[in-house]
Amino acid sequence: MATDRQTQPAHASAYAPAARTKRLTGGGTTGNERLTAATGFVLIAPLAVIGVTILRLQPLLSVHLFVGMLLIPPVLLKMTTTGYRFIRYYTNSAPYVRKGAPPALLRMVAPMVLLSTLVVFGSGVALLFVGPSSRDTLLPIHKVSFFVWLGFTGVHVLGHLIELPELLRADYGGSAQWSGDVTGRSGRVLALSAALVTGVVLAILVIPEFPAWVHASSLFHEKG
Repeated sequence: MATDRQTQPAHASAYAPAARTKRLTGGGTTGNERLTAATGFVLIAPLAVIGVTILRLQPLLSVHLFVGMLLIPPVLLKMTTTGYRFIRYYTNSAPYVRKGAPPALLRMVAPMVLLSTLVVFGSGVALLFVGPSSRDTLLPIHKVSFFVWLGFTGVHVLGHLIELPELLRADYGGSAQWSGDVTGRSGRVLALSAALVTGVVLAILVIPEFPAWVHASSLFHEKG
């Protein structure tokens, strides 16, 4: 009896690191799907703000620049989760093969969503750091890629809209009745929170780059 009592804590301590790791990285295909959905959901509001700033770009240029930079880490997180599913599926990982591929239409638009995302954010960052002198070269690329991105991303969002509430409730619902399996939820919340905080910090750090564009925009508006 004494021996059993002595070995039980040892067994518990041996399992503790594994349990902590599972809380952070577990979840498999379900966890990947939930993190992708949650990341996509939190992107909706800042992307809507970007849309509003485009309608009134001259007075809202600083907001456009700030939110655009804030979006980069969460967008990269979403690209990572979807890319991870893609790689695991096409390398014949059994759980992801059983989960299946997204619908055919979403698979068709996915490459354009990815490419246009890289171009629109890449050109935006380049514009910010190169400065107003790049208006004639990079700005047309940024504008065209945004509208291409908007069209294909709209199809992508509509394709996932129905399943989104259920996936969000599974990890963030107020009652346990929504989901009996929250394995890896701590890691998913941590990853999403880290992406958002990193985005805010990044946007704050590049604020000193804003005045050149704000000043140039004012001059261009006055000449127009």
